[in-house]
Amino acid sequence: MLHISPVQVKSLVIANPIILGQYIDSKEFILDIKVTMNDNTHIDLEMQVKNELNWEDRSLSYLCRSYDQLVKGEDYINSGAAIHIGFLNFTPFPEAPEFYAKYKLLNIKNHRLYTSKFELNVLDLTHIELATEEDKAYGIDYWARLFKAKTWEDLKMIAKNNTVLTQASETLYALNCDQTIRDMCRAREDAIRHENYMKRMLAEQAAALAEKDASIAEQAASIATKDIEIARLKALLDEKNK
Repeated sequence: MLHISPVQVKSLVIANPIILGQYIDSKEFILDIKVTMNDNTHIDLEMQVKNELNWEDRSLSYLCRSYDQLVKGEDYINSGAAIHIGFLNFTPFPEAPEFYAKYKLLNIKNHRLYTSKFELNVLDLTHIELATEEDKAYGIDYWARLFKAKTWEDLKMIAKNNTVLTQASETLYALNCDQTIRDMCRAREDAIRHENYMKRMLAEQAAALAEKDASIAEQAASIATKDIEIARLKALLDEKNK
């Protein structure tokens, strides 16, 4: 994703390791991995399946937090690079779909780079067909296909002849074979499904109430109009009787 060779990675620390057995049963589980690389580069990896319509603001907030790592009294020049990488199962900008996009702070007139320490990358898993030759050269399309594989046969075919991908697919297979984790995944899916059902029912009830309120308001307006007309006719009648 960062177009660097593995040999350039001298150190790697996962700041928030996720223990599946403890967290996966929560319906608010979010796959957000914070990594510190080579002691000074902060990387935030996030996977988002559902479009919550807030990705731009959310990812920017994550990136800003990752960059603000200085301790009190430390010089700003010591700030490490901050990189946010989002793996999305939706297209953030439907009018301009792109498989892998990289965003940096640039001058809008001459495109001069403001700083290389602030970077936001987005991988759209729904548009693998738009992978460029550069994306393919770094194998990013293979990783995307690994995430999108629907069967173990597909997974094996994608990982074939690639040691790193094979290790990743074997780990994924082992995790999915763990019955406890599978049961937790099912329980979490059931909880999400129930929550979505309740939200849909509440939305339908709210719509029905809104329709009734509109009907009542319309009837009230009609009655008010009739009252005005009755008052007018009564005034005319009183005038004639004088």
